Amino acid sequence: MAQPRTRALSEVLDQLENAVDGDSIFVRDVVEQLGRKSFASLMLVFSLISTSPASAIPGVTAVVAALVFTLVIQMIIGRKTVWLPEFVGRKRLSTAKLCKGVRWLRSPVHFLERFLKPRFTILLHRPWIFLPLFLILALTLFMPFMEIVPTSGSIASAVIALFAAGLLTRDGALILFALFLLSGIPLAIWHFGLAP
Repeated sequence: MAQPRTRALSEVLDQLENAVDGDSIFVRDVVEQLGRKSFASLMLVFSLISTSPASAIPGVTAVVAALVFTLVIQMIIGRKTVWLPEFVGRKRLSTAKLCKGVRWLRSPVHFLERFLKPRFTILLHRPWIFLPLFLILALTLFMPFMEIVPTSGSIASAVIALFAAGLLTRDGALILFALFLLSGIPLAIWHFGLAP
């Protein structure tokens, strides 16, 4: 019997839209809406913001990198709930741009959900999960500098979003694919963006 198609990613976007109120929203309100135990959901949301048209705003990639870095550190040390520095929680996001980004993401997310299902779940556990987490940690350190190379920050964020989607849907195959892409991002950016 075929498994029903997951809506885990669409549900995260639904929660994000439900959190929107007024002209802007605090990052801490997004965290509260998605839940302080939802590391994968928060990583998915913040990385998707950086792949959407909102990434054109100067500084967005750097802010997303800082948020993802904070989440990954806590996942590595085994925290059960999300903690964010106060200055990060007070950051405001434009609700108009956020909603525009969510609408833009609906179609690709809906398409991706057709192929996601729980498999190779051993890769979601320690020690296997450490390798992609450390690669993402390293990637976030370089993401603020990627703003000088057009679209490179969005590409990096998209790969992080794939990893988060794999965590959220317990799809080890997607984790493996994200791991492969994470390994190739530095070479690709150098070749296409920085090489003479």
